[in-house]
Amino acid sequence: MTASLHIPTGHPHPALTALWTHLAEVTAALGIGPESCTVDHDSPVSAYVALDERLPGYPGRDVALLWDEVHGWAAAVETHSGEDLIVLRYLGGPTIVPPPGDVARFVRALHEDDHRVGRLDPPAIRAAAGLAELDAALRTTA
Repeated sequence: MTASLHIPTGHPHPALTALWTHLAEVTAALGIGPESCTVDHDSPVSAYVALDERLPGYPGRDVALLWDEVHGWAAAVETHSGEDLIVLRYLGGPTIVPPPGDVARFVRALHEDDHRVGRLDPPAIRAAAGLAELDAALRTTA
């Protein structure tokens, strides 16, 4: 099944369109739609993807994938108090935009409680250096 790409209009920069394209590809690989995503345009640019499933060990807590231009993908659970999310693992790797299948495998590993995938410490894949450099990073690694 292919998700239709709905990129919100009014983006001030092509980097945000490239990010929405990556999010649409990732959500399609996860079997959900890009409507489960939000993007924060502040620096560092970041995204939030709501997941429907719960993780072992965290019953009753909503699960999300987080993305930012410095660390790439991470998995987190919501707190009961509405505070910041609790990051469980980072995908890591050489790029902030890994193939969508890699992100889907990361999510499967979380559900299977497989600690061989991902890492606990946040990787510093790149520095936040403005939308022009983000656009270049998204286009060369996608």
